[in-house]
Amino acid sequence: MTTAPHPGPGRAPAAPGPAPARPVAQSRPRGLLRPLGRALPVAPALVVLLLFLAGPIAYCVYIAFTDLQLTGQAHSSFVGFANFRQAFGDEQFLNAVWLTLVFTVLSSLVGQNTLGLALAALMRRASKPVRTLTGGVVVTAWVLPEVVAGFLLYAFFRREGTLNALLDWLHLPSQNWLFTLPILAVSFANVWRGTAFSMLVYSAALGEIPKEITEAAEVDGAGGWRRMWHITLPMIRRSIGTNLMLNTLQTLSVFGLIWVMTRGGPGDRSQTLPLFMYEQAFQNSMIGYGTAVALLLLLVGSLFSVVYLRLLRTEV
Repeated sequence: MTTAPHPGPGRAPAAPGPAPARPVAQSRPRGLLRPLGRALPVAPALVVLLLFLAGPIAYCVYIAFTDLQLTGQAHSSFVGFANFRQAFGDEQFLNAVWLTLVFTVLSSLVGQNTLGLALAALMRRASKPVRTLTGGVVVTAWVLPEVVAGFLLYAFFRREGTLNALLDWLHLPSQNWLFTLPILAVSFANVWRGTAFSMLVYSAALGEIPKEITEAAEVDGAGGWRRMWHITLPMIRRSIGTNLMLNTLQTLSVFGLIWVMTRGGPGDRSQTLPLFMYEQAFQNSMIGYGTAVALLLLLVGSLFSVVYLRLLRTEV
């Protein structure tokens, strides 16, 4: 065993030298490369979004501030907010806004959401053959192409259609539903076609509720409505918010269903914003004005999304 040499007499022990410095220069490149490495997998998706989403939206914003026309014009000019001022001063546009809100509230917020939740709750208690039959019928209506669904509902609501035939068989008064109540007819058609999505969302959400909680509430004497209001709805509120947001955005953009059934008529009594935008841009050849209406519709959808996203925030 060796020992350190003892300092000679009169010599002080040597002071320890400074600790070697850590290489700082090598940690900075690693810190910069780490975020780049994480962003690299999403770079293709970001490029696609910029090309096919942000690019067209930016071009539409530019067109909305011009007087671009489909025919009879060599060059377009910048007109500022003239298209938007024209929209808010147009009674036909304001009527389309009102009908869009009515159509969205009736067919999405009330119809699809409520009926989808009711079907999901009832199917949990039904037998397997009933669940299979009901699910098959509802999902079939959802997967039908929009044009086919529109023609089927047109045949159902027309004067010589199935609904009036049933009313005549029951000795009840019939009427021309597509003429007297067009916005209600197209709202019902959208409910019939889109309820399956809400039913599937709520079926998955109800399946995640622990049975112990509902069984304990039932033992304590809580009835079906009290369990639904105080237990089921609070526990699936995030699914409710997500379903409402997706249904609302889809309903705001419905075009083919209404076009096949009524083409916005009679007159403009079922003309929602997508149909009004199409009429101004492609029938009246006012591309700039129609694009301005499209941006306003995009703004309405964004406002609904912001409201729903704020409602989805959970309390910490």
